[in-house]
Amino acid sequence: MTKKHFLWEISKKTISYPFAFSRMQEISQKIRQEGAAERVWLLEHPPLYTAGTSAKQEDLFNPQNYPTYDAGRGGQWTYHGPGQRIAYVMMDLQKQHGTIPPRDLRAYVHGLEKWVISTLSDLGAEGECRDGRVGVWVTDPKTGKEEKIAAIGVRVSRWVSWHGVSINLSPDLNDFDGIVPCGIREYGVTSLQKLGLSYTKTQLDQALMKNWAKIFGSLPSAFTPVEEDEPQAYACAHPSHEYQTG
Repeated sequence: MTKKHFLWEISKKTISYPFAFSRMQEISQKIRQEGAAERVWLLEHPPLYTAGTSAKQEDLFNPQNYPTYDAGRGGQWTYHGPGQRIAYVMMDLQKQHGTIPPRDLRAYVHGLEKWVISTLSDLGAEGECRDGRVGVWVTDPKTGKEEKIAAIGVRVSRWVSWHGVSINLSPDLNDFDGIVPCGIREYGVTSLQKLGLSYTKTQLDQALMKNWAKIFGSLPSAFTPVEEDEPQAYACAHPSHEYQTG
């Protein structure tokens, strides 16, 4: 059977969070109402913090006074910024997608984790899942400590997913000190760069595309460019239906 193609989009310039939120919200509605194309959107944000539905105000310190946003996804506080690859996934979860059964939110989140782990493996990093700690973790070979290299936060509206994953390629890890990442105080945050693995965003993107089909069954399309014309005021409405992750 010929595998179908899945739309992949990419933004070369940084994308403001309100624009990304508004666009994801609109597309997720069109997927359900109009049968719009499901898609993966790769991008990078300027420095900012987002609050999930379980975020606690005392876990935000923000010494740099970065913008903060109510993301409405599951989970707690997350940092986004340069050197971090964001992959927002807008998918109709009423359909079977590769190894992911229809209407199985837990399987979908595990699928995202497996996708990231397979991608990191291609780049020489051994990512792992941990019970009770959503995301992808690695063990620092120098210290032996577990640290988080990728975060996952998902919202599902009428069985259409939005938000997705963030992978630390080469961000300024000091910026994570402005929050308690995902509400977990006992573990640190790492990046491919900190692990001594030097890759470009293009190389990471290629690895993400290569490993997509083995989890989600479809073939990535050629990249469609998406850019933000002019930053403006976009509504970041608090969502009413979410699946909480960390």
